[in-house]
Amino acid sequence: MLLDFDRLGSWKWALAAITILVALFLLVPILFIAVLSFGSSQWLILPPPGWTLKWYESLFSDPRWLQSAWTSAKVASAVTVLSVVIGLFASLALTRGTFKGRGVLRALFITPMILPVVVLAVALYAFFLRIGLSGTLTGFVLAHLVLALPFSIISISNALEGFDRSIEDAAILCGAHPWEARWRITLPAISHGLFAAAIFSFLVSWDEVVVAIFMASPTLQTLPVKIWTTLRQDLTPVIAAASTLLVLFTAALMLLAAMLRKGLKK
Repeated sequence: MLLDFDRLGSWKWALAAITILVALFLLVPILFIAVLSFGSSQWLILPPPGWTLKWYESLFSDPRWLQSAWTSAKVASAVTVLSVVIGLFASLALTRGTFKGRGVLRALFITPMILPVVVLAVALYAFFLRIGLSGTLTGFVLAHLVLALPFSIISISNALEGFDRSIEDAAILCGAHPWEARWRITLPAISHGLFAAAIFSFLVSWDEVVVAIFMASPTLQTLPVKIWTTLRQDLTPVIAAASTLLVLFTAALMLLAAMLRKGLKK
């Protein structure tokens, strides 16, 4: 049931105030991190005694930070492609299949969203250690794929359920092959679901740290793992600089997603 704010009277101002307070509670720590990244002190001091860009210079001149960022980009890109492709075929089977056990299979796909992340991380680490994938790029991709696939299946399945299948059937009756009809009719119609699946899959992999800690090795680390390990060793403002850029990149990606999704709806 949707709320009619015009009938709430003075309560709508109270709700607006609560919303603003919650937003500030979530955003102010991020703003503090951004401020600390420009501080001249070698420690995380607020307010900073002065202002400088040297921590960003240190970040971009350190090959270890750049390598971690490149690893995150490679893993997230591979996870995005695999998650969308596998999620598409799985969603087609779950929404259009007539076989028994679809509900059980759907629940199995969604399980990684329900399990505690640390439990899943330990299980994946033990399994990958046994088959020799621990600490490898392939292991990273497969581990993050397990986490990203539920988001992809949910997004694509919702798009398929909202699609009028009679349009696809009409194309088949006009002589199109079933897979040709899906390629030319269904996929463009559910492009918003595919795009949402790609964005969520990329962000799940890009920001994930718990599973990545178990998958990491001394020579292979993602950017969140690099931030975590540096925090345990030294509270340098370079961490604030890296965190600020990570937040800005994520925000820019979400803004781009909103703009493109708006364009797709037109």
